[in-house]
Amino acid sequence: MNILLNGCTGTMGKVVEGLVKEDEAATITVGTDLRHAACDYPVYQSFDLVVSTFDVIIDFSHHSMVDALIAFALKMNRPAVICTTGLSQQTIRLIDEASKKIPVFRSANMSYGINLIESILEEYAALMTDSFDVEIIEKHHNRKEDAPSGTALMLADAVHRATDHRLHNTYGRHGNQAKRLPLELGIHAVRGGTLVGEHEVIFAGCEEDITIKHQAQSRAVFARGALRAAHFLMNKEPGLYTMHDLIKEDKNARI
Repeated sequence: MNILLNGCTGTMGKVVEGLVKEDEAATITVGTDLRHAACDYPVYQSFDLVVSTFDVIIDFSHHSMVDALIAFALKMNRPAVICTTGLSQQTIRLIDEASKKIPVFRSANMSYGINLIESILEEYAALMTDSFDVEIIEKHHNRKEDAPSGTALMLADAVHRATDHRLHNTYGRHGNQAKRLPLELGIHAVRGGTLVGEHEVIFAGCEEDITIKHQAQSRAVFARGALRAAHFLMNKEPGLYTMHDLIKEDKNARI
């Protein structure tokens, strides 16, 4: 599997590069990035300049680059794994349209574990929201631009789907009139240091509480998920795929 790595000079790009070196079935044949850096493969600052061959795109870049990436993937008729977060609704619509012609994999979080938690919430949140208050706390490094994180919103959406959208999001609380209202789903963002990524979903009841927590111990969990997604997309029909499709395929393979 030959990979075009978009955002190859960034932090996540370097993590993906390291994991690919350990994967005998994968090779990075070309990189794209606005910044130039010495790599073991050619790096281009524009998609228009790419001449190297590749089978699949892995994108860990900036949300401002994704529209051009999708147009390039369509032009080259190649599948794409979109790992960049903070996407606008316009970009999400472009991805949806592109998936009618090419395979596209997109998830707000490429961690296998966080997507298992999303599945748990979809199945069981409805059983708890009548007698438990739901709060989500996410923590990330001090350079993260978007808040709350795409993953926190993804987990909140799972709760909303499970509860027929009866709850409404409340982003943080402050002041003297911050008493919790019925049917709130609180979402809180913490930023500091080099925190990789931590998400807690708290179900707070009467004299008992349940906390479901995921903590990424390194960025490799996201890069590993992206690489698994790239392998998954090979030979797939056009469509929009998520980590749930990958998990389902893994589950069926074990039956």
